[in-house]
Amino acid sequence: MNENVVDILIYLYENYMDGEQSPPTDQNTLRDELTQAGFAATEIDKTFDWLDELADHAYRPQSVSHKAHSLRIFSEEEQARLDTNSRGLLMFLEQNEILNPEGRERVIERALALDTPFISEEELKWIVLLVLMNQPGQEAAFARMEDMVYNESPVFIH
Repeated sequence: MNENVVDILIYLYENYMDGEQSPPTDQNTLRDELTQAGFAATEIDKTFDWLDELADHAYRPQSVSHKAHSLRIFSEEEQARLDTNSRGLLMFLEQNEILNPEGRERVIERALALDTPFISEEELKWIVLLVLMNQPGQEAAFARMEDMVYNESPVFIH
C-alpha cells in the first residue's frame, strides 16, 4: 500500500474526529485498527507523532507579528514542497479570513513536518482543517473549511 500520513489523518478524521464516533482511548488499540485497515506501522507512528506535535502547539501563544496586508515570502523549501496552487490556497484562505497569519504559519509548519517531498493542494486542505480543529475560537473558520474540503469548491463570503 502507498498510503502516507495524510491518508491516515483523513481516515482518523472521517472515522473519529467528526464527532460521530469516539476513538479508542488506548493508542495500541487504535494502532491495531489502523494496521488492520492496511496502513504501514511506520506511517502510523509518523501520524501519531504529527498529531502529538499539533496538539502540543495548539494552545501555545503566537509571537509572530504581522501587519495588515503584509505579503508572505515563501522560502525555497516551502516553494519546492508547496506548489503555486497550494500557496494560492493559503492566500485565498487568509484573504477570506478562514486562516489568520498565525494559523497560516502553523499550517505551513505542519505541512513541512510531513515526510513527503511535495504537499498537494488537496492534502493541504486537510492539514488546514486539522490545524483549525485544534485552535480554540476557530469554530466558524473550521466549519467553512470543512465545507470546502467536502464540497471541493471555494467557500466565498457573501
